[in-house]
Amino acid sequence: MGNHPVDKPSHYTQGDIECIDAMVEAFGEKHTATYCKLNAFKYIWRAGLKQFTETEFLDPGDQDIKKAIWYLKFAIGEDPRAETREEEIPRKAH
Repeated sequence: MGNHPVDKPSHYTQGDIECIDAMVEAFGEKHTATYCKLNAFKYIWRAGLKQFTETEFLDPGDQDIKKAIWYLKFAIGEDPRAETREEEIPRKAH
């Protein structure tokens, strides 16, 4: 998928490791789920408040809502990245 502002922002990956995976390893599923819920709250809170330019991939309000959905899916044990990967990534529900 390369770089996508919602599903795979390039600045969230170092080498082959995505930040969210490092968080799960460092802090565990439960704490990462809490982080995801709080992050979703932040994206919903600010949705539509950023300026939009015609060169952007998505309207910032739409992008923020899509990011909130991404984080909420991750928080309930779904891995939204699996929708774009060939292999299934098993995750436990919290």
